[in-house]
Amino acid sequence: MNERERTPEEIQDSIAQQLSGPPILTHPTESPGVPPVDWRHLSSDESRAAWTALRTWVEWFTVRYSVPISVVPACWWKHGALVEELSALHNFHQASFDKNDSGYGPLEWHERLAQAQPRLQRAGSGCTSGHYELKPRSWVGETDEAEWDAWIDQNHAD
Repeated sequence: MNERERTPEEIQDSIAQQLSGPPILTHPTESPGVPPVDWRHLSSDESRAAWTALRTWVEWFTVRYSVPISVVPACWWKHGALVEELSALHNFHQASFDKNDSGYGPLEWHERLAQAQPRLQRAGSGCTSGHYELKPRSWVGETDEAEWDAWIDQNHAD
């Protein structure tokens, strides 16, 4: 059986269809993912809401997963690195258990939690029996501005 020759328009349509690939399934009414919290750039209202949500989650998380006080002390919110770590875990937890997740999110959440535990312990260590104030690092007077300016004016691609 002989096939008829296709017209240039039919060939063009066939090529366009092949290049377009399979249809992409989207949920246009729902926002993609969970936006991370950038603590440095929050307004007062955003900050209050973010802190409240994080506290609620941290209290749930530490009870649900039996996280010892040596890992997340009661003064967790006074430790910047611990706040950032817990905030990232909170964000990942929300995304992992989102109704639009493919089903692998919960497993990925637990894998990431296992990876984060040593960082959590380091970030909150030393406050098992009350808050121990660490001296925060300061850059005041540490950088020679003339040396810095000379450095950034150089080409460092080599």
